[in-house]
Amino acid sequence: MSYVIKPMTIKDFDEVTALWRATEGVGLSESDSHENTVIYLKHNRGLSQVARLENGKLVGAMLCGHDGRRGYLHHLAVAKDFRGQGIGTQIVLRCLEKLNRLGIVKCNIFVYANNAGGKAFWKHLGWEIRNELRMMQVFTGRKK
Repeated sequence: MSYVIKPMTIKDFDEVTALWRATEGVGLSESDSHENTVIYLKHNRGLSQVARLENGKLVGAMLCGHDGRRGYLHHLAVAKDFRGQGIGTQIVLRCLEKLNRLGIVKCNIFVYANNAGGKAFWKHLGWEIRNELRMMQVFTGRKK
């Protein structure tokens, strides 16, 4: 099976969103609207990635961005029939390479506490759980 990994564009939005919705452990919110994804992709130009087969079928995707100091990866998903073939790993490595070229040397991810498969995948790639940290969040009031 041959596939290519390339930067995500807003033209990929419908297919990517369908993949995310079909993937256990991926949670979507208003932050993942079309409008907000346009803003994210523009702000983090060329960092988010998709994987497509030679026939164009989307089989993987992930959002990637940074705040100038730390990188952030969101919503890694690989279609069920294509898991275990290194696609997710290659998407992650491509994103980390792109962040590193920008001088971003640390990266964070968010994994649901009950997502055992997701945690196992990330641990296999060398990621560590930071038990001394807790994520906190507030709604800023910005609506679409």
